[in-house]
Amino acid sequence: MPALIWGLMLAQALALSAAPLMVFAGGIIGSQLHPDPRFSTLPVAAMIIGTALAVLPASQLAGRFGRRPLFLTAMLFGAVAAVAAAWAVHAQSFWAFTFSALSFGAVGAVVQQFRFVAMAAVPAAQTPLVAARLLLAGIASAFLGPELTRLATWLPGWGFAASFSGLAVFFVLAGVVLWCFMPRQQAESCQQHDDARPLQALLQQPLLWLAMLSAACAYGVMAYIMTATPLSMTQGMGYALSDAKWVIQSHIAAMFLPSLISGHLIRWAGHWWMIMTGLMVMVVCLLVAWFDQTLLHYWLGLVLLGLGWNLLFVAGTSLLSQCYRPAEATRVQGINDLAVFGAQAVGALASGAVVLLIGWQGLLLTTVPALLLLLVVLLRMPRTSLSA
Repeated sequence: MPALIWGLMLAQALALSAAPLMVFAGGIIGSQLHPDPRFSTLPVAAMIIGTALAVLPASQLAGRFGRRPLFLTAMLFGAVAAVAAAWAVHAQSFWAFTFSALSFGAVGAVVQQFRFVAMAAVPAAQTPLVAARLLLAGIASAFLGPELTRLATWLPGWGFAASFSGLAVFFVLAGVVLWCFMPRQQAESCQQHDDARPLQALLQQPLLWLAMLSAACAYGVMAYIMTATPLSMTQGMGYALSDAKWVIQSHIAAMFLPSLISGHLIRWAGHWWMIMTGLMVMVVCLLVAWFDQTLLHYWLGLVLLGLGWNLLFVAGTSLLSQCYRPAEATRVQGINDLAVFGAQAVGALASGAVVLLIGWQGLLLTTVPALLLLLVVLLRMPRTSLSA
């Protein structure tokens, strides 16, 4: 595997630590900084919204200036945002902290482009393996982000400000890694536009729609159910917060660990069967979670949700690479990420209200139309066009 891939994995593990840190501590900090408890999770929501808003501008900036300068600038911006978040916690400024969270989301949108750079660095036959390999960095991020909260214990006078100061160091280290591993010619490869097709022609590709829908369904359904799970478990069923934490941790592990084999599965079975398998896993997830609300059913349902997400997202991401020429890469990737992380934002923001209004089982049933849409699009595609 090229050294560039290892560098991108390391930089992604460091930079994406902001997301699990915010998920773990953002709500707690929000409740400390704002007197109205309804605003406590607004910083976490702001981070998700920041990603959705920034994906398209980030792809346009990559097309104009190249990915190397964009990545390095984003890491610097992330470090500044982390320092601002540390100051906001120290100064007890809720809105400054929320704006910092929005900035973390924007940086995350840039980090999501790492997978496209990695896939472009290997032959087409290896793109599924590389797409899956980049997801493995998520395991490290899921561990590193929450571990930064230990700094708040070691430096009690700083509190959570110490955690975000540590995050600033992570962003600086990620920038150093990118400076060493990102080739300068990568920045120039995005400047060739002579053979780029118009947007209308690009959107007439059935494969493109299937790739985007597979990844968007994966993120949208996953965020929708995952975000509602702690609320349903603790407020709806009375489980302890530690039980909900265990379920979510198991879910995160199930999201990323299959990346060890999911790329090989695509090469062996092809994209069609990978997406179909991901859909079937999602359906089983819904059946298990809907059948009962015991701790075991929550745990198994969320583990299956993570597995289904991995299969659908890896398949959609690797399939997307077949839908554009080099000159079209940043435009198509930007449209794809807008759909994917827009779906994530809608799912995460809507889930809390939906589960409180119609309950856990009702929430699960509302995911069926999205999965049916993906199934219909998949069944209309010939399997021969979806080989690995």
